[in-house]
Amino acid sequence: MRSVSSGSTGFAVLRREANEGGFFRPIVKEVVERYLDCGNPKCGFARIRCPGCRTEYLLTFSCKTRGFCPSCHAKRIEEWGEWMRETLLLDVPHRQVVFTIPKMLRIFFKFKRRLLGDLCRCALRALTRYFELLTESALTPGVIAAIQTFGDRINLHPHLHYLVTEGGTDEAGVFHEIPRIDDARLAEIFAREVLAMLARKELLNSEWAERILSWPHTGFNVHSLVRTKTKIEAKRVGKYMLRPVLSLERLSFLEPEGKIGYRYGQNAADEETMDYLEFIARVTSHIPDKGQVMVRYYGLYANAHIYRSSEASVCGR
Repeated sequence: MRSVSSGSTGFAVLRREANEGGFFRPIVKEVVERYLDCGNPKCGFARIRCPGCRTEYLLTFSCKTRGFCPSCHAKRIEEWGEWMRETLLLDVPHRQVVFTIPKMLRIFFKFKRRLLGDLCRCALRALTRYFELLTESALTPGVIAAIQTFGDRINLHPHLHYLVTEGGTDEAGVFHEIPRIDDARLAEIFAREVLAMLARKELLNSEWAERILSWPHTGFNVHSLVRTKTKIEAKRVGKYMLRPVLSLERLSFLEPEGKIGYRYGQNAADEETMDYLEFIARVTSHIPDKGQVMVRYYGLYANAHIYRSSEASVCGR
């Protein structure tokens, strides 16, 4: 709050966001203004009274912004985690699968944020294709996909976190277990899907796509070592996937220099200093566009599949 208040003497200063997010987006002004009024009694409150002891207190209204206000984001994650554990998750082991892309391709997602949805679908096609190659049959896994645009330094780093069932169901409804994922093989399939998508959108020509695939290290990476056995463990991983842009514990104010320090890396051992406006520009660059879906559900966790399953269970009674 202190850094935003110090740096928001006029929203012209927030045009520094152009360096991080491509251009100044109207949603940034709207979200920051709502955040500055979060918990402000002048902006409204509810009077709550206990019918038993007649004690009263005032509950101020929150801003309910996405991906910016730490307090509202924390409440949203807690509610989502409980809903996921109680309502959505199947009682099977899950894996967290993280998909990352090369630095040279991140600029496309910086200026065309709708590509984040296409990136999500590329990862899904790669995953289902990988399962099909392993089992020689079309499987439908349960997938919760979280889109993240930030790295440890609050820098631009678009990547995906998938919470995936260890296996999937075939056309007959039989669940087939896949206890292990070959990260290198899945990364290769993911790379081809992403490069083909960028080529279809005329953002990358086929020659460059083949050149990238020929490199020993393409920059595409998949990590799937995090495994959960219970719904409680899966809930914890899911909440991590939806973590906020920054950690307040890693934030420090260097008032004599008029700068902000942010610790990052393993055990927060490294620190980067920046002025207030640079900090605001970085954080606000990760505010989702209005209507942009940052958490998606596929396969066994898709709304359509859950609806069909509930209908079948009702008809079978």
